[in-house]
Amino acid sequence: MTGRKPVSQLIKRSLVEQAVDQLRTRIAQGAWSIGQRLPTEPELATDLGISRNTVREAMRVLAFSGLVEIRQGDGSYLRTAQDPLQAVQAMAQCTLEHARETRHILEAEAIGLAAQRCTPDDLKALRQALQQSGEHFHADVDAYVACDIKFHQRLVDAAHNPALSELYRYFSGVVAAALQHNMTTVPRCQSVFDLHGQILDALEQRDPELAKRLSRALIES
Repeated sequence: MTGRKPVSQLIKRSLVEQAVDQLRTRIAQGAWSIGQRLPTEPELATDLGISRNTVREAMRVLAFSGLVEIRQGDGSYLRTAQDPLQAVQAMAQCTLEHARETRHILEAEAIGLAAQRCTPDDLKALRQALQQSGEHFHADVDAYVACDIKFHQRLVDAAHNPALSELYRYFSGVVAAALQHNMTTVPRCQSVFDLHGQILDALEQRDPELAKRLSRALIES
């Protein structure tokens, strides 16, 4: 019997999923505008014919997927009418070549902006992230991939463009999968890892063209 969930938990999970589906449908149909405060939990519970606890859990799912923002003490607000989950699912199906093309467009250009806009705090955080990556490059693949994704997210964040940061945050799962594939099929090369440090040097030199060129070399490596 181990590993089986009680029937009550399965029913509860099903109710939450149904509530999430209903709320997603209403959002897609334009029931609320972007930035609008959503009805309260009691109001939604009455409207959907479910318990407040089920509404609360459904809202957490929507918040996790990026559709809704929950503000403590203030309520829940609609962040976007475009379900990020669909975008994430589409990205998960893209080929390695498509992933590489997207990185050239998104990541390399963002790093070029970072070379112009990064702050001393950005550079310090990047140095720390790069050091952590270096400690795992010749060791555990999973640990290195996690550190490397963190470093690349910080690079994009240094462009100080929230839209680019959010896009890359969703896309980073594709980057991680491609990196995992490369590191398990191609021998690790120190010169490839060293490109990360050279990109960081280019940021410190405020040289966007060099930063982009190095970024593209890294993507192609």
